[in-house]
Amino acid sequence: MPQTPTPAIRPLRRRATGLAVAGTVLALAAPLTATAAPQLAAGTTGQARAAAADPVSVLSYTAKERKDALAYWTPARIKAVGRSVDLGPTGPKAKPWRGTPPKTVGRLFFVNANGADTWCTATAVKSANRSAVMTAAHCVRRGSSPFNTNTAMVFVPGYHKGEKPYGTFAVRTAATPRTWEKKSTNDMAALTVDPDKGGRELTDAVGGQAVAFDRPVGGTVSALGYSATRPQLGESLLHCVGKPRKTHGLQAIPCDMSGGSSGGPWLTDFDATTGKGVLVSVNSALDALTPTEMRGEVFGATAKKVYERAQRR
Repeated sequence: MPQTPTPAIRPLRRRATGLAVAGTVLALAAPLTATAAPQLAAGTTGQARAAAADPVSVLSYTAKERKDALAYWTPARIKAVGRSVDLGPTGPKAKPWRGTPPKTVGRLFFVNANGADTWCTATAVKSANRSAVMTAAHCVRRGSSPFNTNTAMVFVPGYHKGEKPYGTFAVRTAATPRTWEKKSTNDMAALTVDPDKGGRELTDAVGGQAVAFDRPVGGTVSALGYSATRPQLGESLLHCVGKPRKTHGLQAIPCDMSGGSSGGPWLTDFDATTGKGVLVSVNSALDALTPTEMRGEVFGATAKKVYERAQRR
């Protein structure tokens, strides 16, 4: 059984709070204490040293773990995780999504490092293996803490009020920047998922968003997420629209989505009718001093390496 939900926070540049619903609670308190990584022993093999130097860190889940994850996330459990938290009223900047939710965007359910049921938001993207999903790194593992990782992870594209119109996809691997594991920087992740029960690969079922790297900050961005604010409580999508600005090496838009919206896409050139655009970042954190401003990474060389690793696994 999952433990009693416990608060958690992800510090970002010391001024922002993470948006994952950690144990279905978004905390606004003190940062987590990082677990120190052990030093490499004198006899460590060259292979282990090479892995430590790899700029991408990859978690892999066994076939049994993936099967168990699909069985774990029953409709009753999904309903319970949404009802167990209320982070206050929605808005005013975050607006309910009207119409059919984009096929590519969905809820990412998992059990966090504390053993609590949790969710984030994630997006199917174009990839060589037709199976890649992008989200925030803090939806995969705790920053600056290599051994605090999440389990029982499944992606439900197009989720809306209990409906799973395109099925549920178990996460096979989860890639994050090594800098996130070591220093809590570069808060983005790329997942690889199994085919659905019918054998379809993810993007064959729902399509995929294009991804852009090294794109100048600017233009207009639509950000989406399953925020745990009421009345939605994670059951339906919210969205914000704004023009990003550079700040502290990140980018920011006016938006007040809260816990549960972590990992949700930032889409430029977005067509609300088709649900397609270009992914340029993901929801990472609210500024602690300006909680109506959402921050996201600027996808550069590190993000591209993470994506490349996921799309070929």
